[in-house]
Amino acid sequence: MAADEHEHHENHGNSIAAWTAVVIVTLAFVIGSFAVMTATVWLFWACIGLCAVGVLAGKVLALMGFGVHADDASSADVA
Repeated sequence: MAADEHEHHENHGNSIAAWTAVVIVTLAFVIGSFAVMTATVWLFWACIGLCAVGVLAGKVLALMGFGVHADDASSADVA
């Protein structure tokens, strides 16, 4: 195995954009699970839409500069 096959990452996606997307999508899944248990179809589909909103919010925030920058992720020790 070559030494350059495994990259060392200091920052595992810890950014405002990533956490915002994760929180919104997790909330959508929790509420969507409740909707499935209670057979509330409209709430289920609303949660599907909320998942899409979470993904879009994360992407928009990343484009606005709140994501992990390439120079931050590549600051690992190079042996």
